[in-house]
Amino acid sequence: MIATRDATPADALAVRALYIDCFTDTFGHLYAAEDFAVFMAGQDPPRWHAELADPDFAVHIAESANALIGFAKLGPASMPFDPGDRACIELRQLYVLPEAKGTGIAARLMDWSVAEARRRGAADLWLSVFTDNDRARRFYRRYGFVEVMPYKFMVGNHADEDMICKLALDD
Repeated sequence: MIATRDATPADALAVRALYIDCFTDTFGHLYAAEDFAVFMAGQDPPRWHAELADPDFAVHIAESANALIGFAKLGPASMPFDPGDRACIELRQLYVLPEAKGTGIAARLMDWSVAEARRRGAADLWLSVFTDNDRARRFYRRYGFVEVMPYKFMVGNHADEDMICKLALDD
């Protein structure tokens, strides 16, 4: 059985570990060791603890047999897009362990993300997705996200080509 709940600061180390595992598994092979090390240095425990304690962030986790298998994190806008005069929030991360893919947990985390963004008064939900991550791009399109503009996601000195996407929540 998979259960979901809002994360607390006490979950910081577990959420961080899941993020590092998923990011490494999905993207680690793309980077030089030095670039990857610089990027991961920015994922220190105090940062994760601070975000989980900050009311501007919201993190929802999925657990199976008391082990973390996925999470979604919303936070203030951080990418270079212009929201105009519309209230917005950013889906900073949505990760699911490889063995949990296909269980519907990503959909449950996305449903929470959309509902939480609306609850917080956002008119738009923004995210970025790696252009070569076809599975994720298809997933986001199913939810109605539209691709708005390219974005350079930096991993150390390496620039990935991401796509900034937007979902209008008031349509």
